[in-house]
Amino acid sequence: MEQSRCTESANSSSFSRSVYSEIEEVGWEHLVRLSEDLKFLSFRVIDKKGRVHCMEIQLDKNYPRSPPSISADVPYIFNLKWSRKSRLKDLLQQFREHLEKLQEIWNILDEIDKSLWVIDLKNPSRANVCRQINLGYNCIIMLSIHIDDPSSLPECRFMGSDPMVNSLRKTWQRNSKRWNKDKPFVENVANLLETQLPRPPEHENNYQQVECGICYAQFLPIDEELGAKSGGGTDYTCDNSSCSKAFHSVCLGDWLRSITTARKSYDVLFGNCPYCSEPVAVKISIARK
Repeated sequence: MEQSRCTESANSSSFSRSVYSEIEEVGWEHLVRLSEDLKFLSFRVIDKKGRVHCMEIQLDKNYPRSPPSISADVPYIFNLKWSRKSRLKDLLQQFREHLEKLQEIWNILDEIDKSLWVIDLKNPSRANVCRQINLGYNCIIMLSIHIDDPSSLPECRFMGSDPMVNSLRKTWQRNSKRWNKDKPFVENVANLLETQLPRPPEHENNYQQVECGICYAQFLPIDEELGAKSGGGTDYTCDNSSCSKAFHSVCLGDWLRSITTARKSYDVLFGNCPYCSEPVAVKISIARK
């Protein structure tokens, strides 16, 4: 949604002025979505490891006297500290601090995803702290990371052939005290099971994340308004080889419309990549209207 369009559709109430002022403080380039009534916003935040996160914010009609409601793709939401003097920038700062507390969890999950044969890995949620791992011989182990102590012995559940599952379960229980929090997570799992864990299949190793860098989904929703793009995958990639971030053209067009630095020439919007700031261009005809 264009910033100018938002300005025209919003009235001149103190609520509207306050919301626009606070978005300005955060930076329009970080804004992903803004509803016409200005009560729903979502912001993009990149943590220190380069992981992209989106926080959705619902503003109450009594904002800022009443705290906003928040949601995000994280294992758990932080306890919001809010006062009548708080602003959106304070909320984003608390979210960034919360993301840093979750780094150990995501580092472990990334280690698992890169090293082991994880089932259904194509579009994992950052809120999901469980992984199903193929052990071979028709056996699967489901590991659940403890959010309060990620490097500790995880909860596990075995599924598959009864004789093999029973053997693995007994081995795990017998060796559980050998778990060493100072060792890499995957090494610990292999030591407890007394076996070499299967690596990801070759096609999984070569798989490149194709989630959109704006909506964070691999595919667009099924929506008549999207026409031929409905349900489609990412179809635009940043030309900067050190970035190469993938986007849905629809999402990139929407994002360019939302910032003041984008410019239009005929049916093309020109702007900068949300990640590396290199030039990008997208046809308006494939942007959501």
